[in-house]
Amino acid sequence: MITEAMRRSQLWYAYQIVVSGEELNVATIHDVAKRAGVAPITVSRVVNNNGYVSEDKRQRVEAAIAELNYVPNALGPSLRTKRTQTLALVISDITNPFWTTVVRGVEDAANKQGYHIIIGNTDESPEKEAEYLVFLRKKQVDGFLLVPAVSNSLDLLQRFNVPTVVLDRRIPAGTGDNVRCDSLAGASALTKHLLDLGHRRIAVITGRQAHSTAVDRVEGFRQALAQFGLNPADSSVYWGEFSRQSGYELAQQALRAEPRPTAIFAANNFIAIGAVHALREAGVRIPEQMSVVAFDDLPPAMMIDPFLTVAAQPAYEMGKQAAELLLSRLTGGSSQAYQEIVLPVEIILRKSSGQAPNL
Repeated sequence: MITEAMRRSQLWYAYQIVVSGEELNVATIHDVAKRAGVAPITVSRVVNNNGYVSEDKRQRVEAAIAELNYVPNALGPSLRTKRTQTLALVISDITNPFWTTVVRGVEDAANKQGYHIIIGNTDESPEKEAEYLVFLRKKQVDGFLLVPAVSNSLDLLQRFNVPTVVLDRRIPAGTGDNVRCDSLAGASALTKHLLDLGHRRIAVITGRQAHSTAVDRVEGFRQALAQFGLNPADSSVYWGEFSRQSGYELAQQALRAEPRPTAIFAANNFIAIGAVHALREAGVRIPEQMSVVAFDDLPPAMMIDPFLTVAAQPAYEMGKQAAELLLSRLTGGSSQAYQEIVLPVEIILRKSSGQAPNL
């Protein structure tokens, strides 16, 4: 019987491939049968725990599976050449309304062409992501829509020979299909808005340095400073996570800085919510004493007062276009060359940004 420990071992192997970028040779049922010295049908019986297999053969098959890190095909050999009409959507945080809107865009586009989606939520965990990628490959999904937690995630799926579109995160040109928003331009525009209001001490609170969205938004911020004749090296950048808790903690750090900033640029909506919480807790008035701007809009039910000035990304359109691109690949309607689709953002001015205080 395939034990939980063995399954974990296979998933850990996939995780190591993702983070190390090592070469992957995908073992087949025939490889396992050859290693164990049995027929492929015997391997199938062991994997599915269906039919009689002698104890000796079972042990040899399980040993071969462990040695080869074999990942069984959950749908069986007869379905290998058929479509399941299913797409996998692996995202970073399903609780964020930005991603729920992306999901809706993907789902609407997929359903229109007779496809369904399976959603995986990674919480930006490379190990959790690897488990989803291996699990969903076993389910023989037709293609992946992926927000990678680590840079090598796309490599794993390409070695699995599964059509994939990367969402939100920037990838090197020519390495895969990519649909994202223009983080660089959006961050630059938000920063210029603050600079026009007289702010010169602006703190950026953002996600991990390993994520292109975090890096691009910092780079857009620094480019705007340079265009105003300011030294980007003098800016304060606080790296963390795309979460409310991280926004809260990073805003507290920014408040302790000397001299204190007059504005905060939050790299996503959840960071902004946490930052506003920290400012209110410290008795800092927005925007009279501290302006706040952010990437990503919030739905009306989550709006905080004062309403945030934001760079709003077309989340629904991102999901829709990504699904359409993937489906075009599956039906042979897309060109051979990889495509990069970069969507514009919309700057929405609200009450959270105001003139820099006279300090």
